[in-house]
Amino acid sequence: MDLKEMNSVELEKYVTKIMLDMGVPAHLKGYHYLRDAIILSGKDMEIVSSVTKLLYPTVAKHFKTTDQKVERAIRNAIEVSWSRGNIDTFEELFGYSVGCGKGRPTNSEYIARIADKIRLDLKAV
Repeated sequence: MDLKEMNSVELEKYVTKIMLDMGVPAHLKGYHYLRDAIILSGKDMEIVSSVTKLLYPTVAKHFKTTDQKVERAIRNAIEVSWSRGNIDTFEELFGYSVGCGKGRPTNSEYIARIADKIRLDLKAV
């Protein structure tokens, strides 16, 4: 199965489950922006290579806000999840980064890794 073929509601539920496992609080604006960014990136991985020029503006347009607000809200959601989330989930997804005290991943690393995980999980189905 491919991300483009998957029912949008099912895809949203799947991404939501992963985000909640990672400790992203649902009450943050960044949660919604992040979910949208992950889904967009999963459908087209090229968008992750141009986060500021393509991804943030696309998400901002969808939510009728600015690119800067999207970037900041996503960064905040990632920071919160990095400090509160399940360490085992982070080690599974980010491996080396967690153990060596590298600090939290960048927005694009975080989005790309989760989008890639989702793409791979769905190909295995």
